[in-house]
Amino acid sequence: MRAETRHQLKTDRFSRATIDAAERTAHWSVEHKNKLIIAVVIVLVIAAAAAGTWYYLSQQDQRASLDLGQAVRTLDTPVRPANMPPQPEAPSFASSTERATAARKQFQAIVDKYPHTHSAEFSRYFLGLTSADLGDNASAERDLQQVISSANSDVAALAKMALASVYRNTGRNKQAIELYKQLAAKPTSTVGKTTAQIELAATYRSDNQPLEAKRIYETIQKENPASEAAQLASSKLQELK
Repeated sequence: MRAETRHQLKTDRFSRATIDAAERTAHWSVEHKNKLIIAVVIVLVIAAAAAGTWYYLSQQDQRASLDLGQAVRTLDTPVRPANMPPQPEAPSFASSTERATAARKQFQAIVDKYPHTHSAEFSRYFLGLTSADLGDNASAERDLQQVISSANSDVAALAKMALASVYRNTGRNKQAIELYKQLAAKPTSTVGKTTAQIELAATYRSDNQPLEAKRIYETIQKENPASEAAQLASSKLQELK
């Protein structure tokens, strides 16, 4: 049998198999037409819903990010000297309390309006900071605890640092020490090991545990030679002598 003939037979068999499959599919399609239409509609609805959800969340994130940027700028606005009148061309606040109060309202608005966005996570963190600045430690603790339990690890680490500071400022050094230990054991891109260790050592010092503080400073020196952290640890060790 010539090669051309064999090739033609193979082609014919393939064509017949393809046509048969197509015919069976067409026959099944006619019998199940309504089911196919319903299935296609369901798929389209789900796809549209997913696209709509993605678009909605994307729009929400963009708006929330803009509002977060404004709130952070408010928190970074300078406090003018006493007895200096406000200048229209240069935004300022009469006191740090006034600034924290204004920023806190903005962060709360973001949390209320865009609760499921990344900006809301950061806003809850800043709510904790501004509450602490205003002396509202109970609210600060509540807000920061919420961030720790619900946000991603990087934001949660920032919240742990802030909460540890609240604990120190309210005489709960034992709880602060525990948080700093956790942060040192599991550093993140926002709170490094050395940062947590330095705060841990400072807390040990304020808690009248100089030997523990000394051990931490020596560890910093050993693990970070020729660094600014090692220099700081060295100066702190001199203070302990």
